[in-house]
Amino acid sequence: MPEKILIVDDDMETLRLVGMMLQRQGYEIAAANTGELALETAVKVKPSLIILDVVMPGMDGYQIARELRKNPLCTHIPILMFTAKNQMGDKIAGYGAGADDYLTKPVHPAELNAHVKALLDRMKKIKNTPEESGSGCIIGVLGCKGGLGVSTLVLNLAVSLSGMTSKEVVAVELKPGQGSWGVELDIANSYGLEKLLALPVDEITAAAVEKFAVHTSFNVRLLMASEKSQKISLPDLPEKTLAILKSLNSSIPVQVLDIGNPYLAGFSKIHKLCDQLIVLTDAFPATVLRTRKLLGTLQFEAPKKSRYIDTVFYNHIRSEAGLTAEQITKLLPGTTIKFMIPPVPEQVFQANQKYIPLYHIQPEGLFSQQVNELSRAICQRFQL
Repeated sequence: MPEKILIVDDDMETLRLVGMMLQRQGYEIAAANTGELALETAVKVKPSLIILDVVMPGMDGYQIARELRKNPLCTHIPILMFTAKNQMGDKIAGYGAGADDYLTKPVHPAELNAHVKALLDRMKKIKNTPEESGSGCIIGVLGCKGGLGVSTLVLNLAVSLSGMTSKEVVAVELKPGQGSWGVELDIANSYGLEKLLALPVDEITAAAVEKFAVHTSFNVRLLMASEKSQKISLPDLPEKTLAILKSLNSSIPVQVLDIGNPYLAGFSKIHKLCDQLIVLTDAFPATVLRTRKLLGTLQFEAPKKSRYIDTVFYNHIRSEAGLTAEQITKLLPGTTIKFMIPPVPEQVFQANQKYIPLYHIQPEGLFSQQVNELSRAICQRFQL
């Protein structure tokens, strides 16, 4: 079946010429000359690609692109902006609105065709990745309750791992409406998890997930949850979360998951996907006792495949009042505390002020050293 391309332009001659050129290449063409018609046609036709003009009466191309990206049914469709606006600011605005490529008029038909083919080939490569291959390494991080530093460790562990392996690393917030990285790192589009959860299960593919795994300046992809409470259909939440993780596992080799705590919807299935679990505890006796129960549950519900569980002592207080690592080990039979994360409140404050991961405040400091030790153990264990 030929691939469908939606052309959006208010100039009828452009619609005719571009449409004829693409039809000669074997594509099926749909056309729209207004923004409203473009949005309606995109939902109805479900094209493989949208070629979008910018300067149009009423709704311009930037507005159309933003509306398409808001719609769960269209958010994964690649957009090629094709316009006479050729200034750098125009291009930046286009990419900011959600364009995947930007081409200025006039252009030779062969060049337009090359851009179209490149975008379609890229999407084919993503879609054809076998989603059940299970080739990735999944690291799940959690604690017996909130407030133990799970989100902080996940983000900084991912940063550390990315510096030790040539493989791509993604960090994932799995708690819809409870995200923190978007605020801490000043990233505006921190709603990828909710956008994916709004899709039907059969549309949560590697291509869709790839769209929302944000690239960052610190060489880690982030699939983030919004900090705002969202209306999520709870009965579908476990199934959709698993679909997201399986799609990630087929496209990004190393995934570090912010599971949070065992009260996450679908937890019993999610933790069984992990090749490695990292369980956090702190210096308080009640936390350690709850951690012991959690470890017992994880071992009892262990999947058939072999996996590793490490317990990390994440100390948040500079005080002699709390338990030591040795005392915690005695309260957790069969567990050895190999990694201890020290309290660094001043560095945490600096990281918040600069909107960067804590790891980058003092790359040679004690916090980063301990995170690196954990990363090295993971890299050696899984030959990353």
